[in-house]
Amino acid sequence: MVYVAERYRSKNSGSEPDSSAHIRISTSKNWASSFPVSEIHQTKGMTMGKLDGKVAVITGGSTGLALAGAQLFVEEGAYVFIQARRQDALDDAVELIGRNVTAVQGDASDLGDLDRLFDTVKREKGSIDVLWASAGMGEPAVLGEITEEQFERSFSLNARGTLFTVQKALPLINDHGSILMTGSNASLGAFPGWSLYAGSKAVQQAWARVWLNELRDRKIRVNVLTPGQVGTAKQEELFDEETRAAFESLIPRGSMGRPEEIASIALFLASADSSYVNGLELVADGGTTAI
Repeated sequence: MVYVAERYRSKNSGSEPDSSAHIRISTSKNWASSFPVSEIHQTKGMTMGKLDGKVAVITGGSTGLALAGAQLFVEEGAYVFIQARRQDALDDAVELIGRNVTAVQGDASDLGDLDRLFDTVKREKGSIDVLWASAGMGEPAVLGEITEEQFERSFSLNARGTLFTVQKALPLINDHGSILMTGSNASLGAFPGWSLYAGSKAVQQAWARVWLNELRDRKIRVNVLTPGQVGTAKQEELFDEETRAAFESLIPRGSMGRPEEIASIALFLASADSSYVNGLELVADGGTTAI
């Protein structure tokens, strides 16, 4: 299902921005043909956003740090497409973001779902300026207990899903565009029980270096955003109080990161602020893996 929310203005409004603009939400497949896309109006003296007029696609964008990023991207002027597995979470995300967002239900490890996502982007916007491959999962298991099913789950989404997300988006990505992938500081540390997750995320650093070289003629940047522990609903599911306290004891400031802190770094990598940053793994873990 494609779910759309976009700000619209009264037909009777003048040339100045309408402070009483509404939000219209629709699940109709023909929404775009039924209602005109609103124009961006800018008053004298208004500061332009860092992503004004840009189109961004975020996988795993219904929750956590990717949702915080989607919110910030929209606030900075972008139109955002988000993909996630659960329709109810997407519905909540669209309502929270409120405007300039299209949600497409799907699994980033399913190539058919990825085709449907990018077909929607092509039909509605034509091209992509920012791709953030953030869909991922992790579950703890020590070496002697890792099952084949756990291996398949982790590598299918974290590695295979990321690669094919980028591959299938590539024909739509504009020259000088930005690709970022969500890594994990598990691939930099030696956290017992997390070797499977670490391995499935570590491939991204190699991919970023190779892909930027393959894409150098198109001036497309490829970077990895590697967070540490971030306080999200998923973390609440995975960690009991003892485990949470143990992880926080490793962080110099003594507390986990917040989704909005990671979102601001994603904005940096997505925008022209990082125009000279390419092939970088930007680690945002509060110094956990530096000490």
